[in-house]
Amino acid sequence: MLSLIDVTAGYGDSTVLRDVTLHVPDHSVVALLGANGAGKTTLLRVASGLLRPSSGQIMMDDIDVTRLRPHELGQLGLCHVPEGRGVFRKLTVRENLQLFSSQLGRADGLERVAQAFPRLAARLNQVAGTMSGGEQQMLALARAYLTQPRVVLLDEVSMGLAPKLVDEIFAFLIRLSRDGCAMLLVEQFATKALAIADYACLLVQGRLADVGEPVDIAASDLAASYLGEALAAG
Repeated sequence: MLSLIDVTAGYGDSTVLRDVTLHVPDHSVVALLGANGAGKTTLLRVASGLLRPSSGQIMMDDIDVTRLRPHELGQLGLCHVPEGRGVFRKLTVRENLQLFSSQLGRADGLERVAQAFPRLAARLNQVAGTMSGGEQQMLALARAYLTQPRVVLLDEVSMGLAPKLVDEIFAFLIRLSRDGCAMLLVEQFATKALAIADYACLLVQGRLADVGEPVDIAASDLAASYLGEALAAG
């Protein structure tokens, strides 16, 4: 479905990712784990077209999409929910949803949002920036539900949220996965991410250090050395 092949990338003279090869199979969840600064966000930015790699390829369905722009990747079915909510804080919930997808004009657009996040349905005319952090995150995630993408890149979607809201967010991710959407998930709660993942990858200092079944990654000494607290926190 989505593959990064021998990708090297960074910012200016600083190299962050080094020869990374990673695959997200169709209808699967891949947890991307690593310590702070390992390059996880950079990898998602490369995959979504926000950052062009200095070498390597990005493939979707055997098509080279390395040089495509984010909106072009979106048209192919890729959705990126970035760290930090990723909503237009000065616009209403309804206006955010309208920007996310033209499908809102369909009869089932708002209904799909209401089913996924009932709180948003009650706040359609509220300015997004006045909602709680959890509600703003739900709004950001609603993009993935409205656009019905084939693959979603998720960057720390539970960051700063209360435990109850984290559970709601993960319940939504499980529903999204069951609907057939592939996901590449970067998440601070490593144990929660591994619990819903089909595969897991460990990124260490910009290099892919381990790939395997979630249970094997969780039990590995290498993962424990970099993610000890994160694995325990889930």
